[in-house]
Amino acid sequence: MLAVTLARIAIRVLPFRVVMRLTGWPMPARPVEPDPSITVRRVRWAIEGVSRRLPFEVVCFPKGLAAHVMLRRRGIPATLFYGAAPTDKGLEAHVWVRVGDIDVIGTETADRFATIARFPADNVDGR
Repeated sequence: MLAVTLARIAIRVLPFRVVMRLTGWPMPARPVEPDPSITVRRVRWAIEGVSRRLPFEVVCFPKGLAAHVMLRRRGIPATLFYGAAPTDKGLEAHVWVRVGDIDVIGTETADRFATIARFPADNVDGR
C-alpha cells in the first residue's frame, strides 16, 4: 500500500524526470533469485489487491512505478516501459513492467502502445 501511494504522490508532485530517476536506483548487491516468477506474482498480487481497496483511483503509472521499485529493491532486474498510442482525442499513454520475458503489470494492453522509453534505459530486453 505504501509503495503504490508513494508512487502516486511522486507522480503528482514531482517533475517526470525526477520520478524516472527512481527507476534507475542501483539494485542491492544480493543474489538474484534463480526463479523470480514467485516474487513477481506476489508483487503483482499485492499491487492489484491494494489498488482495488485504496480510496482513490490507481492507474497504470503508479502501479508500474511501485512494481518496478519493489522488484528492484528485491534484486530482481525489472524494466519499466513507457508507451503511447494515438486515439481520437490525441495520445494515450501507458506504463507496463516486465522482468525478462515475465509479465509483471500493465502488459495485457501493452501491445497497443509504441514504446517511447524504458527505465533503466540499458535494460533493452528487460533483464
